[in-house]
Amino acid sequence: MKKNIRLLFLSLIFLFKFLITPIFAIELTESLRTVTLDESGKTVILTSEEVKRGKRLFNNTCAQCHNGGITKTNPNIGLESESLSAAVPSRDNLSSLVDYMQDPTSYDGKVSIAELHPSIKSAEIFPKMRDLTDKDLFAIAGHILIQPKIEPEKWGGGKIYY
Repeated sequence: MKKNIRLLFLSLIFLFKFLITPIFAIELTESLRTVTLDESGKTVILTSEEVKRGKRLFNNTCAQCHNGGITKTNPNIGLESESLSAAVPSRDNLSSLVDYMQDPTSYDGKVSIAELHPSIKSAEIFPKMRDLTDKDLFAIAGHILIQPKIEPEKWGGGKIYY
Protein backbone atom coordinates (compact mmCIF):
# COMPACT_ATOMS: atom_id res chain seq x y z
CA MET A 1 0.00 0.00 0.00
CA LYS A 2 2.78 2.45 0.96
CA LYS A 3 4.63 1.56 -2.20
CA ASN A 4 1.58 2.36 -4.35
CA ILE A 5 1.05 5.71 -2.62
CA ARG A 6 4.71 6.61 -3.04
CA LEU A 7 4.57 5.63 -6.73
CA LEU A 8 1.42 7.71 -7.24
CA PHE A 9 2.99 10.68 -5.48
CA LEU A 10 6.16 10.50 -7.60
CA SER A 11 4.07 10.13 -10.76
CA LEU A 12 2.09 13.26 -9.90
CA ILE A 13 5.29 15.24 -9.24
CA PHE A 14 6.73 14.06 -12.56
CA LEU A 15 3.51 14.94 -14.39
CA PHE A 16 3.39 18.43 -12.89
CA LYS A 17 7.08 19.17 -13.38
CA PHE A 18 7.42 18.08 -16.98
CA LEU A 19 3.97 18.54 -18.48
CA ILE A 20 2.22 21.36 -16.68
CA THR A 21 5.00 23.72 -15.53
CA PRO A 22 6.45 24.44 -19.03
CA ILE A 23 3.09 25.83 -20.11
CA PHE A 24 3.63 28.84 -17.83
CA ALA A 25 7.12 29.68 -19.08
CA ILE A 26 7.42 32.86 -21.12
CA GLU A 27 9.55 32.69 -24.24
CA LEU A 28 11.48 35.92 -24.44
CA THR A 29 11.93 36.97 -28.03
CA GLU A 30 14.90 38.94 -29.29
CA SER A 31 12.82 42.11 -29.32
CA LEU A 32 11.96 41.66 -25.63
CA ARG A 33 15.62 41.04 -24.80
CA THR A 34 16.81 44.13 -26.72
CA VAL A 35 17.65 47.03 -24.41
CA THR A 36 19.42 50.36 -24.72
CA LEU A 37 23.11 50.11 -23.90
CA ASP A 38 24.04 53.77 -23.36
CA GLU A 39 23.02 57.40 -23.85
CA SER A 40 23.92 57.28 -27.55
CA GLY A 41 21.01 54.92 -28.16
CA LYS A 42 23.06 51.82 -29.02
CA THR A 43 21.20 48.64 -28.23
CA VAL A 44 22.26 45.20 -27.10
CA ILE A 45 20.43 41.88 -27.09
CA LEU A 46 20.64 40.13 -23.74
CA THR A 47 21.23 36.39 -23.82
CA SER A 48 18.75 34.08 -22.14
CA GLU A 49 21.41 33.33 -19.53
CA GLU A 50 21.87 37.05 -18.76
CA VAL A 51 18.11 37.41 -18.37
CA LYS A 52 17.91 34.45 -15.96
CA ARG A 53 20.97 35.62 -14.05
CA GLY A 54 19.61 39.18 -13.82
CA LYS A 55 16.28 37.99 -12.47
CA ARG A 56 17.92 35.76 -9.88
CA LEU A 57 20.37 38.46 -8.76
CA PHE A 58 17.65 41.14 -8.68
CA ASN A 59 15.43 38.91 -6.54
CA ASN A 60 18.29 38.11 -4.16
CA THR A 61 19.79 41.60 -3.95
CA CYS A 62 17.19 44.24 -4.83
CA ALA A 63 13.68 42.83 -4.45
CA GLN A 64 13.53 43.47 -0.71
CA CYS A 65 13.01 47.16 -1.50
CA HIS A 66 12.12 47.01 -5.22
CA ASN A 67 9.73 44.07 -5.47
CA GLY A 68 7.78 44.40 -8.69
CA GLY A 69 9.70 47.52 -9.71
CA ILE A 70 8.41 49.72 -6.90
CA THR A 71 10.56 51.66 -4.46
CA LYS A 72 9.33 50.96 -0.94
CA THR A 73 11.12 53.97 0.54
CA ASN A 74 9.62 56.34 -2.06
CA PRO A 75 6.53 54.98 -3.84
CA ASN A 76 6.49 58.01 -6.18
CA ILE A 77 9.64 56.81 -7.93
CA GLY A 78 9.82 53.26 -9.24
CA LEU A 79 11.83 51.26 -11.71
CA GLU A 80 9.39 51.68 -14.59
CA SER A 81 10.62 53.32 -17.78
CA GLU A 82 9.00 56.69 -17.07
CA SER A 83 10.73 57.15 -13.71
CA LEU A 84 14.08 55.88 -14.98
CA SER A 85 14.10 58.27 -17.95
CA ALA A 86 13.09 61.27 -15.81
CA ALA A 87 16.03 60.84 -13.40
CA VAL A 88 19.09 63.06 -13.74
CA PRO A 89 21.14 61.62 -15.27
CA SER A 90 18.66 59.41 -17.09
CA ARG A 91 18.75 55.82 -15.82
CA ASP A 92 16.97 54.21 -18.76
CA ASN A 93 19.94 52.32 -20.20
CA LEU A 94 22.33 49.58 -19.07
CA SER A 95 25.38 51.79 -18.58
CA SER A 96 23.63 54.36 -16.44
CA LEU A 97 21.93 51.71 -14.27
CA VAL A 98 25.26 49.97 -13.70
CA ASP A 99 26.76 53.36 -12.81
CA TYR A 100 23.90 53.91 -10.34
CA MET A 101 24.45 50.51 -8.71
CA GLN A 102 28.14 51.34 -8.34
CA ASP A 103 27.61 54.80 -6.82
CA PRO A 104 23.96 55.90 -6.47
CA THR A 105 22.85 59.53 -6.48
CA SER A 106 19.61 61.27 -5.60
CA TYR A 107 16.91 61.46 -8.27
CA ASP A 108 18.15 64.90 -9.32
CA GLY A 109 21.74 63.59 -9.49
CA LYS A 110 23.12 66.19 -7.08
CA VAL A 111 23.82 64.15 -3.94
CA SER A 112 25.47 60.78 -3.40
CA ILE A 113 23.18 58.40 -1.53
CA ALA A 114 25.69 55.54 -1.35
CA GLU A 115 25.34 55.34 2.44
CA LEU A 116 21.56 54.97 2.14
CA HIS A 117 21.18 52.80 -0.96
CA PRO A 118 22.98 49.49 -1.51
CA SER A 119 25.86 49.92 -3.95
CA ILE A 120 29.32 48.71 -4.76
CA LYS A 121 30.69 51.89 -3.17
CA SER A 122 28.98 51.03 0.11
CA ALA A 123 29.50 47.26 0.02
CA GLU A 124 30.92 47.29 3.55
CA ILE A 125 27.51 48.50 4.80
CA PHE A 126 25.42 46.35 2.44
CA PRO A 127 26.93 42.83 2.39
CA LYS A 128 24.75 41.63 -0.52
CA MET A 129 26.70 43.97 -2.80
CA ARG A 130 30.15 42.67 -1.86
CA ASP A 131 30.42 39.84 -4.34
CA LEU A 132 28.66 41.43 -7.31
CA THR A 133 30.79 41.87 -10.42
CA ASP A 134 30.25 44.28 -13.32
CA LYS A 135 28.79 41.32 -15.21
CA ASP A 136 26.29 40.83 -12.36
CA LEU A 137 25.35 44.52 -12.35
CA PHE A 138 24.89 44.38 -16.13
CA ALA A 139 22.52 41.40 -15.73
CA ILE A 140 20.53 43.14 -12.97
CA ALA A 141 20.23 46.29 -15.10
CA GLY A 142 19.07 44.16 -18.01
CA HIS A 143 16.38 42.60 -15.83
CA ILE A 144 15.17 46.04 -14.74
CA LEU A 145 14.98 47.26 -18.34
CA ILE A 146 13.13 44.28 -19.83
CA GLN A 147 10.47 44.06 -17.11
CA PRO A 148 8.36 46.97 -18.47
CA LYS A 149 8.18 45.05 -21.77
CA ILE A 150 7.08 41.84 -20.06
CA GLU A 151 4.72 43.32 -17.47
CA PRO A 152 3.94 46.84 -18.72
CA GLU A 153 1.20 47.67 -16.21
CA LYS A 154 2.39 45.62 -13.28
CA TRP A 155 6.11 46.58 -13.20
CA GLY A 156 6.38 49.68 -11.03
CA GLY A 157 2.60 49.64 -10.54
CA GLY A 158 2.75 49.74 -6.77
CA LYS A 159 0.42 48.47 -4.08
CA ILE A 160 -2.40 47.42 -6.37
CA TYR A 161 -0.18 44.64 -7.72
CA TYR A 162 2.22 43.84 -4.86
